[in-house]
Amino acid sequence: MHTGSHPNEKCLETPKNDNEASLLMLLELPAGEKVYRQEYSIVVKLPVGRRTLTTSWLNGGYSEDLECIINNQIPRGVKNGEDLEGGDVSAYLSLLASKLGFDPSKSSGMLTAANMNNVAIVSKGFRGLEVTAIVTGGVEINGGRVGDPSSYYQENGNHFPISGTINTILVINADLPEYVMARVIMTTTEAKTVALQELVVPSRYSQGIATGSGTDMIAVVSDMTSPLKLTDAGKHSKLGELIGKCVIEATKKALEKQSELTPISQRNMLLRLERFGVDEAYYWKVASHMAGENRKMRFLKDLRELALNPSLVAATAAITHIVDEVSWGLLPETSARTMAIALIRQLPDILQCNHKPPVELLNDYDGIVDNLVYMTAWLVKNSNQTSL
Repeated sequence: MHTGSHPNEKCLETPKNDNEASLLMLLELPAGEKVYRQEYSIVVKLPVGRRTLTTSWLNGGYSEDLECIINNQIPRGVKNGEDLEGGDVSAYLSLLASKLGFDPSKSSGMLTAANMNNVAIVSKGFRGLEVTAIVTGGVEINGGRVGDPSSYYQENGNHFPISGTINTILVINADLPEYVMARVIMTTTEAKTVALQELVVPSRYSQGIATGSGTDMIAVVSDMTSPLKLTDAGKHSKLGELIGKCVIEATKKALEKQSELTPISQRNMLLRLERFGVDEAYYWKVASHMAGENRKMRFLKDLRELALNPSLVAATAAITHIVDEVSWGLLPETSARTMAIALIRQLPDILQCNHKPPVELLNDYDGIVDNLVYMTAWLVKNSNQTSL
């Protein structure tokens, strides 16, 4: 059993045509599924006897006769389905399957802007049961939280935006009934969301933490020929546990490869405030109205350095979580604001500032995050007088 990233690559031994000859094998699973990479595609070739459930436009839904599942990186410059070869997504995927040497009527596929070189493959097993997650991902463009304001209203199926996407192919070497396949999708989706929550990935459409991207896709494969028959893929089952662990790990690895998004990279005050509309430009706008020298480049340099201070990141995490809990209705706004402002007032002492900020720096009419910006902007502007 393979656990972690893909093993050494090797060329496909018996290509059907010149296009398939360009495929490189990443992994062959014990039950016979083969995972290949072509420059712009990941291809999972399926043996006979596989059940699949996919969200694809091409032969999507439930099937028992698919031969392959493709994950494709769209060409540069493509903004919507009409820009694709063939004029729409289904036609494009059909043409792609043919080019790769597969029967379009027995192929399914998904699209993404992510680079196929950044695929993450993770396998985990228990007593003969094996689960493999094959994930590509990017959330820096259209990461969103379920319930965010929508981007479009679809009429007659003729609108398809293409941008950052988390695509997941899950291969399970057990015989799963159709209803369990649907449960696998539920568990997989929850696991993907856990990965994003643990990375505090910001939504691009609200102040919330992302639960996915707006164009995520999934394909689940199970083996009808397996003697191992399972009827539960929920969190209480061992299958559900393996799905969760595989998908969380593979999603994080894919985001690290594609976007350099890691727990370490998220230890940054500026990144934590991004979802609240706070950026360096806003910081400079605030700081430029404060007393002291207005040297923009020096200010931004000092701001970036201070943003990495672990104590400040911890305080920012606590303060922004208070803001989240207010938005979720878990804390009354008045009490939450009082505690948040009290913590903000302690920052000069926490960061060992040699001078005290003016009493009027913080106020009761601007938001909690605004007051955090006021204090940290003052600290940065006065950094030449502090031991930060």
